[in-house]
Amino acid sequence: MSLHLALLLAYSALQILLGLWIGRRVKSAGDFFVAGRRLGPGLLFSTMVAANIGAGSTVGAAGLGYRDGLSAWWWVGSAAIGSVFLAFFVGPRMRRIAQEEGLHTVGDYLEHRYSRSVRGVVALLLWVGTLTILAGQLVAMGVVLHAVAGVPRYVGSILGGVVMTAYFTAGGLLTSAWVNAVQLVVELLVFAVLLPLALSAGGGWSAMVAAAPATEGYWSLWQGGGSGWIYLALLAPAFVVSPGLLQKVYGARDDRTVRIGVGGNALLLIVFAFIPVLLGIIARTLHPDLPNHELALPTLLVRDLPPIVGALGLAAVFSTEVNTADAILFMLSTSLSQDLYRGFVNPGASDARVLSVARWAAVAGGTLGVLLAVVFSTVIGALSIFYTVLSVSLFVPIIAGLYLRRVGTPEALAAIGAGVAALAAVQLGTGGRGLGPFPPVAVGLMAAATACALVLALRPRENGAAAP
Repeated sequence: MSLHLALLLAYSALQILLGLWIGRRVKSAGDFFVAGRRLGPGLLFSTMVAANIGAGSTVGAAGLGYRDGLSAWWWVGSAAIGSVFLAFFVGPRMRRIAQEEGLHTVGDYLEHRYSRSVRGVVALLLWVGTLTILAGQLVAMGVVLHAVAGVPRYVGSILGGVVMTAYFTAGGLLTSAWVNAVQLVVELLVFAVLLPLALSAGGGWSAMVAAAPATEGYWSLWQGGGSGWIYLALLAPAFVVSPGLLQKVYGARDDRTVRIGVGGNALLLIVFAFIPVLLGIIARTLHPDLPNHELALPTLLVRDLPPIVGALGLAAVFSTEVNTADAILFMLSTSLSQDLYRGFVNPGASDARVLSVARWAAVAGGTLGVLLAVVFSTVIGALSIFYTVLSVSLFVPIIAGLYLRRVGTPEALAAIGAGVAALAAVQLGTGGRGLGPFPPVAVGLMAAATACALVLALRPRENGAAAP
């Protein structure tokens, strides 16, 4: 067994054991869903960062840096910009409503603000979309292990699926927050060591510049190749209204915790966004002919760094993918148990029964994610599906619900229907190119906002919904 694989297996076992130990404290659905609303700034910060630095932020971003250059910063940078809005404009308000009304999920908020029908529609959409992003994380795990240890890709996907399902099922958000804190320390320390060593292996900055392709915009931060500021439309809204992130905010003990924890996460993401991109550019310098640009980071770890550093790097990358995957599993299990099961199947279900359903839903979601990981070929391809569906279905209903008193169920349903329909039509009709300068997700968002505004204007004022 190689050093890389042995270290990874040991690290995976430690994460599971820690999760099972913390999970002993979880006795109720409230503990599982919102950690008893006891998260302080440190734990909220670590669990938010852990959720946001995953396969797309490491393997995917390094691949984009390899292919497109410096403008790939916007893949993670857009998440940071969305996190700023969540920290100061959306998160504190959502947390207060959740605490006052005893809400556990975003579906709870949608039913409280609109109706059960809105909750049901969004829950079904998110189950489909969320499975794709879970598959994207598991795809990355398989890609990394295949490149590093030579094992079949599905083995890495299964290993990652087992690790995150085991420790998350034990305790939900409470378990994730503590395991994420440990994972974050490992990740940041290792990446801080990786970058200077990789830069040295690549011959320094001058060698990178000399070896860079002649592609226009390769050194532009604004736009180059297929990357650039256009990622703002795809990613920023999703990181404002993501159910997994909002439900972590629900677990904060007060508004100050939200501002500090989520705001600190945004600052870290702004800086971290450069690291995988630079690692991808260094990989391009050393290995200009890789058959798949998403092999950039794993290739660098295996071929160009000392074995122990490469092994630690593998553990850190694998950790980023696992901790993001557990945030996705959080969305799946809570949505099915609280939004679908308690919301529609068994409204009178006991707390213990909902907790049991949530755990079984986590097992089912993890299993389906592994199966889908075999289908998707790229990390970014899988993640893009999720981010677009999430943005067009949730952004307008949540933001309008928070700030516009008269917006009610008709406006929310119209926004969801128009957004998803416009997204699908433009995606299929243009092959994903969009309309002029507007990508499919931007068209979907504009359609959702327009539909919401039209229904609001046409509906009699006396039927307006009261703000929460």
